[in-house]
Amino acid sequence: MKFEDSGFLLSKNKYNENSVIAEFFTKKNGKVSGIIFGATSNKIKNFLFIGNQFSLQFNSKNQSKIGYFKIEIEKIFTPHFLDDKLKLNCILYSLNLIKILTVENQINKSIYDLFFDLYDLFNYEDWLKKYIFWELEIIKLVGYDINFFDYVDNNKLNDKQPYVLTSDGSKEIPSFLLKNDNKKINMSEIKAGLKVVGDFLNKSVLIPNNINYPLSRTEFTKLL
Repeated sequence: MKFEDSGFLLSKNKYNENSVIAEFFTKKNGKVSGIIFGATSNKIKNFLFIGNQFSLQFNSKNQSKIGYFKIEIEKIFTPHFLDDKLKLNCILYSLNLIKILTVENQINKSIYDLFFDLYDLFNYEDWLKKYIFWELEIIKLVGYDINFFDYVDNNKLNDKQPYVLTSDGSKEIPSFLLKNDNKKINMSEIKAGLKVVGDFLNKSVLIPNNINYPLSRTEFTKLL
């Protein structure tokens, strides 16, 4: 199997003294893993950051054996956020989310495009609000959509109400999740939104598929 593609680095793990096993999410081949020989050399290690975009050449003798990559940096993204702990942890969690929710060699151009959207939303003042909808879109694209209107009494919705009780009264859902408008929201609403989405992710996606709740999400939300 051979191909040339463009992809974002999702993870890397030491293989031997000079090499790593890397996992990329690519434009035309989905998630692919393989060895990068010489990954510890200055030529490669200085830009081998999770989240950066690369031009890839992949070669594998057969599907039963792990292949290898030849890589060239295409665009640097993550290093621009090394001094911003909150955004950096958001990136690390987002890449981990894509890693755990996608399967090998399953093409999903929409998910690939969302990498660019992720870095773009950091330019906005209300990026945390936008990020919540970005996370929901990733979850939707792997087959798990949620309509929050199904869980609330629509007759109780109004523009002044920041939270809406679920129909059984067991939980408060931030109203911005129902409207997705341009209205500014406070940090309490952001935290509540992330918690609601996290609960949905865990109960509806992760637990049924025997996937552990990602520590990277916990670390990200702790910084708020």
